[in-house]
Amino acid sequence: MFSFLRPLLSRRELLSSEAGDDEFLSLAKEMSAGSERVLLVSGGEESSGRYSLAAWDPYIIFRSKGNKLEVRLPDRTEIFEGEPLEVLDEILEASRPDFELEGPFSGGAIGYFAYELKNRLERLPQKALDDLDLPEIYGIFPRSILIHDRQKKEIRITELSTEKKEFPKQFSDSLNTNLHSRAGGNKKEIGQSSNAPETPKEFHKPFIGTLESSFSHEDYCEAVRKILAALQAGEAYQVNLSQRFRFPFRGDPLAFWEQLLRRNPAPHFAYLDAGDHQVLSTSMERFLLRQGPLVETRPIKGTRKRGKNRKEDEFFKADLMNSAKDDAELTMIVDLLRNDLGRLCLTGSVKVREHRKLEAYHNVFHLVSTVEGELPAGTSHGSLLRSTFPGGSITGCPKIRAMEIIDELEPCVRHVYTGAIGYLGWHENLDLSVAIRTALIHRETGYLSVGGGIVADSKEEDEYQETLDKGQTFFQLLENEKNER
Repeated sequence: MFSFLRPLLSRRELLSSEAGDDEFLSLAKEMSAGSERVLLVSGGEESSGRYSLAAWDPYIIFRSKGNKLEVRLPDRTEIFEGEPLEVLDEILEASRPDFELEGPFSGGAIGYFAYELKNRLERLPQKALDDLDLPEIYGIFPRSILIHDRQKKEIRITELSTEKKEFPKQFSDSLNTNLHSRAGGNKKEIGQSSNAPETPKEFHKPFIGTLESSFSHEDYCEAVRKILAALQAGEAYQVNLSQRFRFPFRGDPLAFWEQLLRRNPAPHFAYLDAGDHQVLSTSMERFLLRQGPLVETRPIKGTRKRGKNRKEDEFFKADLMNSAKDDAELTMIVDLLRNDLGRLCLTGSVKVREHRKLEAYHNVFHLVSTVEGELPAGTSHGSLLRSTFPGGSITGCPKIRAMEIIDELEPCVRHVYTGAIGYLGWHENLDLSVAIRTALIHRETGYLSVGGGIVADSKEEDEYQETLDKGQTFFQLLENEKNER
């Protein structure tokens, strides 16, 4: 059905061999402007995120909601019904070219999976109010892919063509000469703000109104109490609860996201422009990484704010490492994810490679574990997602009952929040983040959700405060812009 969309030609070219993060971001914004696009940016230490990439100029756009699928092609739009992950697998297989290029992503689908996709995978009823009416899956198949190897300081571009015709003039002739000057000659890494570029002029103080939560303070605490009662009754061991803030937003979403990136660099930043809505993610959690038969997931549980100095930092780190609650919370989720991977991976291959590693970010500390396994030959990306989506760290356990409780208590859809963002490559390569610390801009309104895991010894006020701690970077930037108007 989709065989005529197979790329026939490719070109890869080195644009720079001495590029820092700011140069990549400047070039990615310029080259992808005016197109539906996805930017996946690694901030902070290179060891936590080696590659950044930008993808644009799609020759296929895939959108699904329920079992209704929309596939936009260069000359027409096809609308039909089907199981969305099966159709996505079919398009990936049909569009896979005969050639293979090195690198983390040389083509395929890149976009997001909304949390409510769970209702297609587990036959769960839709109870929360859907006041957004946006796709549950959105993805583009890009012709142009820009990749930054942060270790080698190299920027390369890959171009794909579905037609047998020569590519236009080489990029090196038209771009590479001025790459350094356009980026301001700044090779500082993202987050090293001493010489960071000035606020983009187009940012110009978007209108940001008062934040309104889907819960009042008391209602959120009451929802926590209901979860505690369900836990005591043996219905679940852990349930993740979130609240969604909304606010008027008129401005440039990309410029706003860039300010978030500079304030709080993390390994899995993402910006997605789908035309009628934009996704701004500042996630530090990897959902799935697939490289051939090998797959891993890195759940995060346990949060403490950063201190004002080294002494306070050490206090909060020790408090987190010694917390029986956070230890139990992470251990339960690790067991759940081992089970999720075990449903598909080869017997005996699922292992916990690392458990309770403390990681520091700009505003918070987290505990992280790594679970890995080996997939049988021929496993599709859709099969992997059906076994694991949504991530256990943002639902609870047992997963299905936890999701039912969430639906009973949360008044409106999460959409991309706690879903997944990233790419599904042609050659058994996949990288998806958990869409936490993630905002959505739609119809001049911003939406930001924050939440946390509730276990038997959780305290209502502590859980409420944890959600505010997790949204601190967003809240501070929103407040600053409102005050400076």
